Amino acid sequence: MADQSVVLFSYGTLRQREVQLAVFGRELSGTPDRLPGYRLSLLEITDPHVVEVSGATHHPILEATGDPADVVEGTALRVTEDELTAADAYEVDDYERALVPLASGLRGWVYAAHHRPAGT
Repeated sequence: MADQSVVLFSYGTLRQREVQLAVFGRELSGTPDRLPGYRLSLLEITDPHVVEVSGATHHPILEATGDPADVVEGTALRVTEDELTAADAYEVDDYERALVPLASGLRGWVYAAHHRPAGT
């Protein structure tokens, strides 16, 4: 039986080959997509493991605005449920995983700041 895949929308380090190999043990395939109603800011990362894997002390983080004019470009990655759990372990506590509608019409998981706009 094949693993069911889910969509993980990535706009940051999970698109990097080195991070994918470290977190998932393989390179992921994906397609360009967009997420309306959000904007990016930078988050300082203090977890030494995440800094080592990503090579960066600051990572982008999504902030919900609820304004459809705000759009974040990224990649809709296909992952298994187990890989989604591995991504949860990689992301620091400042990120929260949420299921969101993408511009393509897909629904995907995304890691964003803990707050969401009203009505979502």
